[in-house]
Amino acid sequence: MQICVLGAGLAGVTAAQALVRDGHQVSVIDRAAAPAQETSFANAGLISPGHAFSWASPGAPVTLLKSLFDRQQALRIRPRPDAALLRWGWRFMRNCQADAWARNSLKLMRLATYAQQALDAVVDDTGIEFVHTRGGLIYLYATDSALADALSTLNLLREAQIEAHVLTPDAVVRLEPALATRAARVAGAIHCPTDASGDAHQFTVELAAWCERQGVAFHFNETVRDWRLAGERIEAVRTDRGEHRADAFVLALGSYSPLIARPLGLKLPIYPVRGNSVSFPIGPEHAPPMLAGIDDASLTAWSRLGPVLRLTTTAEFSGYANQQSPRDVALLVARAQALFPDGADFSRPTPWTGLRPMTPEGPPLVGQAGPANLWLNTGHGAMGWTTATGTARILADLIAGRRPEHPLPLPRL
Repeated sequence: MQICVLGAGLAGVTAAQALVRDGHQVSVIDRAAAPAQETSFANAGLISPGHAFSWASPGAPVTLLKSLFDRQQALRIRPRPDAALLRWGWRFMRNCQADAWARNSLKLMRLATYAQQALDAVVDDTGIEFVHTRGGLIYLYATDSALADALSTLNLLREAQIEAHVLTPDAVVRLEPALATRAARVAGAIHCPTDASGDAHQFTVELAAWCERQGVAFHFNETVRDWRLAGERIEAVRTDRGEHRADAFVLALGSYSPLIARPLGLKLPIYPVRGNSVSFPIGPEHAPPMLAGIDDASLTAWSRLGPVLRLTTTAEFSGYANQQSPRDVALLVARAQALFPDGADFSRPTPWTGLRPMTPEGPPLVGQAGPANLWLNTGHGAMGWTTATGTARILADLIAGRRPEHPLPLPRL
């Protein structure tokens, strides 16, 4: 089949790899000049099945309410007239019950575990190389109550067959000496030894190059506009440069997927949630961490990606506004210095901001929807790097008419 993939981020490029591996003729369209230039460009780098919790948790409504008065909150909302946010938010709030949160989190964890195996298979199959650090991720908890809440989730991790160990502050330092300063002020941590970290941008660029060698045609600097329909099927996608005909189309445009799907009569439950990152160069005189992780008190993630130390934070509901303020940059610089005083050159920050395509429940949308030859692979939220290779494999199975190795419920629109 001739398949056209819309989007050259993690979701689109991994889908292209899985589809060309199945023998399809594949083309990819993206408005950027190269792969992984938007949400996949400078994310946290965490491959984290052990932290694949749904954001729709029982505590989320109170946190969002606090953010109206405290802009230091990592999870925050910027009030504005937005019907899409109201619709999305109503569905999000309905999933903030304890039983729904546990159900959605377990789906995400199982998908993440499957995707991690799929990632290893892609690397083995293609031979691509990228910064990839194994040895687990460390999740820090500042107070006894926060640690107790984390311990209460261990049954979910066990049900998803994810290994997890509880660490004392001293054990944190033994595992990651660079955390000595922060560990003195935490109640404890959880270490998931099979979690990992890696450079998502480098992976996507290398995988796209592999796909090109297999015959995948990439069309960069080309913006998707609308569709040409014939009955119940899509005949072509229209861009600012012309039309692309195909037998099937894969929508993998992240936060912009709902805008492109709307002319087809589809209301995708995806809303953009802005996140910030700052990257710092590492010199020979620095002592950066080797293992990545998350400081739960501020929802700040860190990872070492080769010669760079990166920190990320913030989940802001502010529509498609995608601009990082100097205040946000200064906040991340201060947190980086507090976590790793000797970790990098903090005088040379490189800031970035991107939009996470969040679903109210947490799991992404994968499967057929709308016109008979339209397929979704979108809505990965903060778990795109963790789950993309898995959803790509599921998508390829569905398009081929195979029963997926990992069953995922059809999209609920």
